[in-house]
Amino acid sequence: MAVLTRIRKSVLNLALPITASSLLQRAEGIVAVFLVGGLGAEPIAAVGLGQLLAFIGTTLLSGLSVGTNVLVAQFSGARRSVDAGEAALHLTSLSLIASVLLSLVGLATNRLAMIALGVQPDVITQAISYSNVIFLVIPFTILIQVLSSVLQGTGDTKTPLYAMIGVNVIHIIVAYPLIYGKWGAPDWGLQGAAFAVGVAESAGAGYLLWSCRKILVKSHTLRLDLLRSAWHIGAPISGERVVQQVGVMFYTKIVLVYGTLSYAAHQVGLSIESFSFLPGYGFAIAAATMVGQSIGAGKYIRAKMENWEANRLAVMGMTIMGMVFFFFPYALMRSFTQDEAVVLLGTQFLRIVAILQIPLALTMVLAGSLRGAGDTRFIMWATIIGMWGVRVPLAFLFGIWLELGVYYVWTAMIADWTVRMALLLWRYQSGHWQQIRVIR
Repeated sequence: MAVLTRIRKSVLNLALPITASSLLQRAEGIVAVFLVGGLGAEPIAAVGLGQLLAFIGTTLLSGLSVGTNVLVAQFSGARRSVDAGEAALHLTSLSLIASVLLSLVGLATNRLAMIALGVQPDVITQAISYSNVIFLVIPFTILIQVLSSVLQGTGDTKTPLYAMIGVNVIHIIVAYPLIYGKWGAPDWGLQGAAFAVGVAESAGAGYLLWSCRKILVKSHTLRLDLLRSAWHIGAPISGERVVQQVGVMFYTKIVLVYGTLSYAAHQVGLSIESFSFLPGYGFAIAAATMVGQSIGAGKYIRAKMENWEANRLAVMGMTIMGMVFFFFPYALMRSFTQDEAVVLLGTQFLRIVAILQIPLALTMVLAGSLRGAGDTRFIMWATIIGMWGVRVPLAFLFGIWLELGVYYVWTAMIADWTVRMALLLWRYQSGHWQQIRVIR
């Protein structure tokens, strides 16, 4: 009982700061849209578009941060601090190189991407001035993610939280005067908003780099073994997230068949539901870190106990969120919009996502535990099956073929996450993850 109590305390100590950090990461984007709101609809659309393109780009490198977290966690658990430091430095350096290349590609293709999306020419003109700066900032964004993973892999989740607090404070202090020319600052409009992001995220990256100075260890040779391990862990993660995002785009197109009202209810509902992801994500990262450290130390029974406890706490937290969604959907929707038609339709959406909170919680934490063990390829296949074998076909069947209401299209999400949960639960129970050797 005492062991379980210590594990519960460790899970909470890791998960709560990660949850807060995730909230602050989301807050930075929301605040950026809020601050340019006084400039009109087109600047708002331009900021949203720039954020979307940058998010799609950084998704391609998301595997680097996961690979970093797993390697550092397992080496730390095995008390191989030199290997952990060399892995951290190798992957931080690789992320910097890859992010610079991504910035160059983004700068060269962002206008073409906007045209392909069908964006109006007036919006493109404004969005380019914002997105060009945002793409230049991407190396700092990636550094924040990877360096946070380094610290989280060692069990330090508070320093990344402090970094995100600083990023948000600096962003607000710099952005407002530069957008509107207040307090003697130049009136840069959208460029001022983008510049503020650059200042804030470069400061955050610098703080995290300084915080990692004692962890990063310089190697006398290029450690190809570390890079290979990171590739085997991270490549499926990047593939999984690209598959997920493309699937979401197709699913959204089906929702759009029902018109602007349905799409508006869908988007507002997703914004509300996204808050339930925060505790799930926090417990998932906590599970990945703790399971990774326990596996590195050869403590597989402890790893199972940590997974169970993280799942239990995530289910409790997200069940509470689900009950709020189910019993108070009208009040939640009204807090975002005054359009009564959108509110009424959105209440149906929130009651549907309320039902999937438990399978969603279990899926997120089980995936975190399997990532901690290095079993990322199966997670990618579970995502492909759930999204492309269940959600998109069912949505197409209900929405396009049978022409049923959008309510039925939304229920496809429940089927998707339930199938993913079942697959990951089967994989975890099989014990295959115990046979994977990430570090040698």
